[in-house]
Amino acid sequence: MIPAGAVPGATAETALGVEAFLGVAKEIIEGAFEPLWLRGEVSQFKHHQNGHWYFTLKEGKSSLDCVVWASATGRIPAPPAVGDQVSARGRVDFFAARARFQFVVTAMEAAGDGLWRRRFELARAALERDGLLAPERKRAIPMLPRVVAVVTSPDGAALHDIITVIRRRAPFVHIAVAAARVQGEGAVEEIIAAIGRVSRWGKADVVIVGRGGGSREDLQPFNEEAVARALAACAVPTISAVGHETDITLCDLVADLRAPTPSAAAEHAVPDVAALRASLAHHASRLRTALLRRAQRMREGVVRARRDLRTAITHDLEQRRARIATASGRLHALSPLATLERGYAVARDPGTHRPFTRAADLPSGKDFDLLLKEGAIRATSNGPLPPLPETRNPKPETAPTDVV
Repeated sequence: MIPAGAVPGATAETALGVEAFLGVAKEIIEGAFEPLWLRGEVSQFKHHQNGHWYFTLKEGKSSLDCVVWASATGRIPAPPAVGDQVSARGRVDFFAARARFQFVVTAMEAAGDGLWRRRFELARAALERDGLLAPERKRAIPMLPRVVAVVTSPDGAALHDIITVIRRRAPFVHIAVAAARVQGEGAVEEIIAAIGRVSRWGKADVVIVGRGGGSREDLQPFNEEAVARALAACAVPTISAVGHETDITLCDLVADLRAPTPSAAAEHAVPDVAALRASLAHHASRLRTALLRRAQRMREGVVRARRDLRTAITHDLEQRRARIATASGRLHALSPLATLERGYAVARDPGTHRPFTRAADLPSGKDFDLLLKEGAIRATSNGPLPPLPETRNPKPETAPTDVV
């Protein structure tokens, strides 16, 4: 019991217990510092299996143990790497049981965009491992959509730009707006929900997801891995139009088509009807001209074919006439009439009209018809004539052969 008026710990009699001392120390140390920012180099980083991050901040020869509880890691873009120069915001936490204190970090920033860039690259690597960045999974944007869905803020300039462009280019296209916050607290959840509604609705032909330009923090919802995965899973072909032309987000990488601005996304989503009609008229004119030329060539071809056919038929007929004349001449030469014309006569039986070919067929007193070149006569045979004497060819005289 410390006497009244005595200073605790001033004498042996007023000595404090260790537990009481450390309790007082905890109150003094933790009460002396409001949440503040500290700057230093990260070393000895450890990502514990329970989700906490443990590391040391050092500067020169001084070092400070730090911890980021698992509940706070989601508010930090990415785990720091050893050697990073960071600024960490947190509070001093004194662990009285072991007489040590640590810095409990609730926010962290690195030089430049270090942590944000690392967060982007880690998410991109995860999406790439799952094949969500593969070019072959990209779908074609329909040429003539009937319904275009837009996932964006209903109060933003992006929606106004998209509607203006679509109304100018294709007034017949229906526009459906899936409203969602595009920055700040709750934006990630609302964008994911809006994409899901469009996908389940099933009446849109293409969906535009985006917003106008902004700071890195403003565009961050479209760099969240969860939003990128929701966009990749959308059943409708997607166009991402986030920020300005120089901004590249994870949504840009997984979408079927990336547009630099919301206005450009609208131009990709619908055709320019006026230009399309002019193009159709131009092609119709070219087709008509081509058909007329082809018809003219076909007519000329028919005329040539008819002329060639007539020539071929005439030539063939002439050849056939020549062959018939030749055959006719040969047949005439073999005709009995031709024989009669050369002074011969044919004896024929009056009844059967069969020709007699032997003298023995005409005995004496036999009537027969004799056919001449011109007409025929009735005759009576006096019998066969005696055989004609045989005419022998005299042997040629041979000149004497001298033997020397």
